[in-house]
Amino acid sequence: MSQPYVLVLYYSRSGATRALAHQIARGIEAEGLEARLRTVPPVSAVCEAVKPEVPDSGDIYCTESDLAQCTGLALGSPTRFGNMAAPLKYFIDSTSSLWLSGALIDKPACVFSSSSSLHGGQETTLLSMMLPLLHHGMVLAGLPYSATELLETQSGGTPYGATHVSGQGDRSELDEHEKALAIKQGRRLAQLALKLHQEI
Repeated sequence: MSQPYVLVLYYSRSGATRALAHQIARGIEAEGLEARLRTVPPVSAVCEAVKPEVPDSGDIYCTESDLAQCTGLALGSPTRFGNMAAPLKYFIDSTSSLWLSGALIDKPACVFSSSSSLHGGQETTLLSMMLPLLHHGMVLAGLPYSATELLETQSGGTPYGATHVSGQGDRSELDEHEKALAIKQGRRLAQLALKLHQEI
């Protein structure tokens, strides 16, 4: 049997969501679990447009197998008018076979996001990502207020999941509160994944 891992699956165009993903992965690995970072290709309105099987740089594209065999899932997207980005939704919409087989039932999951403004729809984006995970039967894990940075942050961070505010300059660097919250979210997800994995 393969070693358990938590899949950190995200789409990022400017790098902010990728930065959050890497902090969540740090938290997962601090709990002794592998964090498998994966992304999805962009979508194009041009039907002939194709992307190479392996991206030129950054994390590799997610496969259905990566998702089916994970012990837990962290799902991240930039905010697009209060919703998840089309490339991530396109990938999630292709997972019907996993829904039919029940491959993700009872696995823990969390969500994370970034936006350019403080009131740019982060929380609705997080909720939009939770919906297909509930349909898959996953166990959603938020970010509790024991993460005291939630009470102090002046930028990203919600009880629904870690977030980042990039500002008008599309700043991808996370501030200290955003980093801490993302790491804590990763740690919590890993702890739950280990507990639930042992019970299966």
